[in-house]
Amino acid sequence: MGKPRVLVVGTGFAGYHALRGLESALPPDAADLVAVNPTDYMLYVPLLPEVAGGTLDPRRVAVPLRPKLPRTRLVQAHATSVDLSARTCTAIDVEGREQVLDWDRIVLTSGSVTRLMSVPGVAEHAFGFKSVAEAVYLRDHVLRQIELAEQSDDPAEKAARTTFVVVGAGYTGTELVAQGQQLAEAARRGRRGLPPIHWVLVDLAPRVLPGLDERMSEPALKVLRSRGVDVRLETSVSEVTATCAKLTDGTEIPTRTVVWCVGVRPDPLVESVDLPTEKGRLVVGEDLTVPGHPHVFAAGDVAAVPDVYNGGKPTPMTAQHAERQGKLAARNVAASLGHGQSRPYRHCDLGFVVDLGGGQAVANPLHVPLTGWPAKIVARGYHLLAMPGNRVRVAADWLTELLARRQVVQFGLVPAAGVRLADADRVDAAPAVRR
Repeated sequence: MGKPRVLVVGTGFAGYHALRGLESALPPDAADLVAVNPTDYMLYVPLLPEVAGGTLDPRRVAVPLRPKLPRTRLVQAHATSVDLSARTCTAIDVEGREQVLDWDRIVLTSGSVTRLMSVPGVAEHAFGFKSVAEAVYLRDHVLRQIELAEQSDDPAEKAARTTFVVVGAGYTGTELVAQGQQLAEAARRGRRGLPPIHWVLVDLAPRVLPGLDERMSEPALKVLRSRGVDVRLETSVSEVTATCAKLTDGTEIPTRTVVWCVGVRPDPLVESVDLPTEKGRLVVGEDLTVPGHPHVFAAGDVAAVPDVYNGGKPTPMTAQHAERQGKLAARNVAASLGHGQSRPYRHCDLGFVVDLGGGQAVANPLHVPLTGWPAKIVARGYHLLAMPGNRVRVAADWLTELLARRQVVQFGLVPAAGVRLADADRVDAAPAVRR
């Protein structure tokens, strides 16, 4: 009999740290480790706003998998189905070729996708913000709109092209507005005949950063408004067209740019799994196994992991929880193979950091609220510690930002069709899983 095979589906925060933990916990002859993922890198999502803002090279947020996971065989493909009874996983690569992988243990960590509401026009006209391609495209798009506004003789067109609407004032939307506003102002420098750059942040919540500590909301709001960002709370978008964003309060904002940062939902793979879910996420026990399937583990955004510090409610869909759940999944998978002891998930949030560009940030390390440069230092220190790679390169880019002006160049490498929300949210593209 051959060695048991452990298959990890997805290499985001949970999947990557699960594989790192498995390579550490299992002797080389204990199991074959296989990862299925469409890309050959782990994406450090929290720094995507800085890629869109032009302060970080896109490669800085992409941590190569092969040097970090020498014992893992990477199948660069998209997992389309998992058969739990046959213990197989079907994956399709970029050339459309299909392969079937056997497994003895499987760890589902396929993450999340952009959550779309039933708002007319969003899928066709709004931009998503969850990938390197989307961040690079958005940076180019903002610069292109400023360029086209300068060339236009129509004041209405100039105003529309220099108006940027971001929907969702959570962690991502707030950081994106902060970084985008600074990028746009840098691009505007030296240009004549342009109207003021107008950034609009919209959210149904009564405050920005509604999912974080309330003590972080007010300082962040003050920073944004001091820079001229139009923050509209307790309202949302009712329709998006190619030239306008219509709000629920009846306001119409002429614009060529609407970025959708309303939130995320578990990977569509979960929707077709014939297993119990909670709020769209797979129900798992405290040991991260799926009830009735001791060989199936789930972690990160696809798993409703009970939070003992919050009355057993599912843990938030954050990188902090995903990383720690991935590490625990590795430990418990190893225990199921006879190496070590299984443990339940226990982790209390250590606080969050929100980088607002320049010398501004808000943070609450260990739930102590900070603003300004102290928060900035904590935020950047946290990211350098949390990143599994590229630390020196990221630090070098940050140092360059302090010493030189932000570069404003557009490459036009990512086509609009590659970042359409309509394609990302197609139901017929969702993987199917059979019991």
